Amino acid sequence: MTDTGKHTVDLSGVSETALLTLVVRATEARRPDGLIDDPMAIHLVDSIDVDWAKFGFVRRQDMGVRAALFDAATRRYLRDHPKATVVALAEGLQTSFDRLDAPTTGVGHEFRWLTVDLPPMIELRRKLLPTSERVKMIAQSALDFRWMDEVATADGVFITAEGLLMYLQPAEAMALITACAARFPGGQMIFDLPPSGFAALSRRGVPTSLRYRVPPMPFSLSVAEAADLVNTVPGVRAVHDVPVEHARGWLLNTLLQTAQR
Repeated sequence: MTDTGKHTVDLSGVSETALLTLVVRATEARRPDGLIDDPMAIHLVDSIDVDWAKFGFVRRQDMGVRAALFDAATRRYLRDHPKATVVALAEGLQTSFDRLDAPTTGVGHEFRWLTVDLPPMIELRRKLLPTSERVKMIAQSALDFRWMDEVATADGVFITAEGLLMYLQPAEAMALITACAARFPGGQMIFDLPPSGFAALSRRGVPTSLRYRVPPMPFSLSVAEAADLVNTVPGVRAVHDVPVEHARGWLLNTLLQTAQR
């Protein structure tokens, strides 16, 4: 920690995107009309000594929209499987457990949480986030499938890959999807990818300011390609495109609807 009492953080590459998504999410949560209620994200931003300005414009809705979408999908699963294990792959500085464990979500407090991320990120989460006996952390790559041995499957498994697959090479991403389908029959997995029309640009990395560029995103699937996973990946029984529930402004809602086609 510095003499300001804040934690210093040194991340680079794909791991640094955890800071970008965190500050965008916290900025959204501070709004009185915010799409998400995320006090833990606000607390983290206020607790970390980072040059947040390097990330450029952060008063944007995209991370709030994504968080709300993932939360809604996870809630639906947990309402049917209240004792399930949620596996959060490459969780970064997401605060999903805290949002879902809030009394207002209606999913109870019996579900278990397994975070899988690289050792530096797990170390950071242990420093910054409160502990819970229902949360377990594994310090390894999501592509090291030994984490699967730690997943309790009896009460259901829900796997989230929020902001992960796009940064993997296509063969790696497909191997992860294939392994999850084979190892957790009857479970569910949710992931996000850039729109196919945005894929060419995202493969080169996207600048958010003069001082920061989001790393290249080599993997994407069109809506049709994603739907075809039921035919190309053994064990995948159904694929559903998850619609965005809401955003602010007719223009953004129109763009989101177009991107999902």
